[in-house]
Amino acid sequence: MKKVLVVYHSRTGNTEKMAKIIAEGLKEKALSVDLKKVEEVNIDSLPEYDGYIIGTPNYFGTMSAEIKKFIDDSVKYYRKIEGKLVAAFCSTGMIGGGGETACLDILKAFLIHGCICLGFTKLGHYGPVSIGKPDDRVVKEIEQMVNKYAEIINRI
Repeated sequence: MKKVLVVYHSRTGNTEKMAKIIAEGLKEKALSVDLKKVEEVNIDSLPEYDGYIIGTPNYFGTMSAEIKKFIDDSVKYYRKIEGKLVAAFCSTGMIGGGGETACLDILKAFLIHGCICLGFTKLGHYGPVSIGKPDDRVVKEIEQMVNKYAEIINRI
């Protein structure tokens, strides 16, 4: 069984709600899932996972400092997590506020690790972005992301 880490930072609870929906969806796809707040993640556990899904609130068009620190700490495993499957998601305050660029920044970091990063054609190209609290649109996008993520991770 493939093992996935869903890691997130959330101040208002919106990113956390998205993370919980993602984790439940992955479990329904018969994947082993660890859902953790970023401060709960032991960086030394990264190699144990087959993939990661990372969520952040949008802070000035990029990820939160807490998620950035997680990525900075992941340098310890540079060239050791190559080939892992990565996806990103974000919550933001408004359309066009930078949620897409926050997801893209996460994906760029993991591309440098040599990870396989998912892009999407049926939802936000870089990952689901919630404007405030996740609504029905976001829940549907998360479902599509989870379906594609499960399909791909089971192929690799």
